[in-house]
Amino acid sequence: MIEDKNQQRTDLGALGEFGLIDHLTKHFKITQETTVKGIGDDAAVLDFKDKQVVVTTDLLVEGVHFDLAYMPLKHLGYKAVIVNLSDVYAMNAMATQITVSIAVSNRFPLEALEELYSGIQAAADLYNVDVVGGDTTSSTTGLLISVTAMGTVTQDDVVYRNGAKPNDLLVVTGDLGGAYMGLQVLEREKQVFKVNPKSQPDLEPYTYLIERQLKPEARKDIVKLLKDLEVKPTAMIDVSDGLSSEIIHICKQSEVGCDLYENKLPLDPQFISTCEEFDIDSTTIALSGGEDYELLFTISQDDYPKIKANPNLTVIGYITEASAGMHLVTRAETKIPLKAQGWNALSNTTDKEG
Repeated sequence: MIEDKNQQRTDLGALGEFGLIDHLTKHFKITQETTVKGIGDDAAVLDFKDKQVVVTTDLLVEGVHFDLAYMPLKHLGYKAVIVNLSDVYAMNAMATQITVSIAVSNRFPLEALEELYSGIQAAADLYNVDVVGGDTTSSTTGLLISVTAMGTVTQDDVVYRNGAKPNDLLVVTGDLGGAYMGLQVLEREKQVFKVNPKSQPDLEPYTYLIERQLKPEARKDIVKLLKDLEVKPTAMIDVSDGLSSEIIHICKQSEVGCDLYENKLPLDPQFISTCEEFDIDSTTIALSGGEDYELLFTISQDDYPKIKANPNLTVIGYITEASAGMHLVTRAETKIPLKAQGWNALSNTTDKEG
C-alpha cells in the first residue's frame, strides 16, 4: 500500500474497538422497513413478516482475494458488498441488510479504514441496503473482510440451483471474462512498476476490463427485469467462479446435462482484443475466468419470446438429459466435455471437479 508521507495518520489504538465502530458507522442510515434495530445494540432486529429470508456470507483475505498494490481501499469496500449482494440476487431475492466484519493489522491507520468504509457506504446507498452490524478485531496477517448479506423473497419467487429441466434454455446476463482480463492487465502493470517505479502505465485501452475487476456491479436490475417480463427462471446462480463451474453446479444439482455453444458466448470487444494481445484463448477465459458477477439461469422454452429481444440477456445453450453429459459445442461443431476450471480459493489453482 503506497502511503502519502504528509497524510494524517490516526492510530487505531487511540480509539479502541467501540470508538472505532462508532466512528466508522456513524454515517450509516436506516432505509429498509424490515430493519427494526441496526447498529448499537447486542444484535440487530429485523422483521420480515410473511417473506422468506435469504442469508449469504463471503470472506475476503488480503493476498488471496485482493492485492492492495492496485486495489484502492474504497473499491475494495465496494466490491466486498457487491460479491455478497450478487448471491442474494441469484436467489431471485432483493437484498435488504448487510453486516460487515474486519480484521486489521497495525499498519492500517484510521484514515485507511475510512476509505474502506466509504466504499461500503457507497455500495449500501446505491443498492439500498442497511448496514446493521458487524465486528472489528486485530490481525497479524493484513486485512480480512467478511460481509453477510440478507434479503427477502416470496415463496413463489425464490429460485434455487436445482430446478433446471431438459429442454430449458441456458441464459446469461451481460458479458463474460472481463474481470479476469482486467486482473491480468493490473498484474502486468504491477510487475512493470517493480522494475521501473517511475513508469506511468497507459490503462486507457483497458478501462472497461479494469472496472470489471476493481468495481464490479451486482445484477439487481435483472431480478426486477425478469419480474417485469413475467419470467421465473427454473434455476439460477451467479457467475463468481467461472461460467463452466457454475453451469456444472446447476447441472449436478438439477441432475441434467447441457450443451453450451462457444459461438453464443457474449464477449466484449475490449476483452477480445486484450486476449489477443496477451495471446490467451478468449473462450477459455470466458469459461474459467470468474468474478464477472453476472447471473446464469435456465428458463422454459415457452418464455423465450419474452426475453429474445432483450440486450441484457443471451441464450448460450440448452439443458439436456443427464445421460447426454455436459458439453461445450465448439465453433467447429465438435463436442468437448465441460470441465470446471474456475477459481479455487483453497488451492489457488484450477478446480479439478467435473
